[in-house]
Amino acid sequence: MRVTVSAEAKDIEPGSDGFGLFTDKSIVAMRVNGELKDLAHKLDDGDIVDGVAISSPDGLNILRHSAAHVLAQAVQSINPEAKLGIGPPVTDGFYYDFDVDVAFTPDDLRALEKQMQRIIQSGQRFVRRVTTESSARNELAHEPYKLELIGLKGADLGDASAEVSTGELSIYDNVDPSTGTIVWSDLCRGPHLPNTRMVGQAFALTRVAAAYWRATRRTSSCREFTEQRGHQRMTSGHIRSVSKKRQNAITEDSVKSSTYSHFLMKLVPVLQFSIRRVEP
Repeated sequence: MRVTVSAEAKDIEPGSDGFGLFTDKSIVAMRVNGELKDLAHKLDDGDIVDGVAISSPDGLNILRHSAAHVLAQAVQSINPEAKLGIGPPVTDGFYYDFDVDVAFTPDDLRALEKQMQRIIQSGQRFVRRVTTESSARNELAHEPYKLELIGLKGADLGDASAEVSTGELSIYDNVDPSTGTIVWSDLCRGPHLPNTRMVGQAFALTRVAAAYWRATRRTSSCREFTEQRGHQRMTSGHIRSVSKKRQNAITEDSVKSSTYSHFLMKLVPVLQFSIRRVEP
């Protein structure tokens, strides 16, 4: 079987994927015939393939989106009743929406930060699973916002297109590398990093804010967490001092306001989490 890799013809075995093509650890995904794919994607004869470096714009978006999944998993591991919204990458970061009965507190943020660290350190694999609409509805029956997105598949969804698009409907499973057990899952079109460890550890959660589901007043309000990634040579103490400064500017009222939470993370060359108030 022959494919074109970075403009050069290459013979590969049937069933080969991106892991076999790219030994450079900075390559975290690939473009296959112009479409972004996980490295685990199986290649076909005649495919045109280019590696996606984590430092590239596409690579940074994949990093941000994978980090959003880690945050969502951390939230639901601490609060299993939290309902998932969307978690797309945006300029310099990402956001993730959550619907919760009780507003997050500073203690919650510290607990989420520690849980994210545990998930990242565990090196869970992001595994894409193609599904049908009926199967997805059965699996996600407890997630009303995901059901809404499934029903809107193919429409112009803006940021929600990170979850569903006009193509295949897929769910990403976070798989324990030692047991093969599915630890957590989320509706998503991908792609993602090969594993959670690649997200890295330099981050701090600092503040929370309210917003609206899909930006309408007619739906639940929400909260927003933001995170920024700085230069790797910066120390965690430096990051946390910056975060604390921002946190002091947040009033108690803004933390206690509405119960729908919207997390926004900024990931551009040490991670810092902040949350801002989104007025109705």
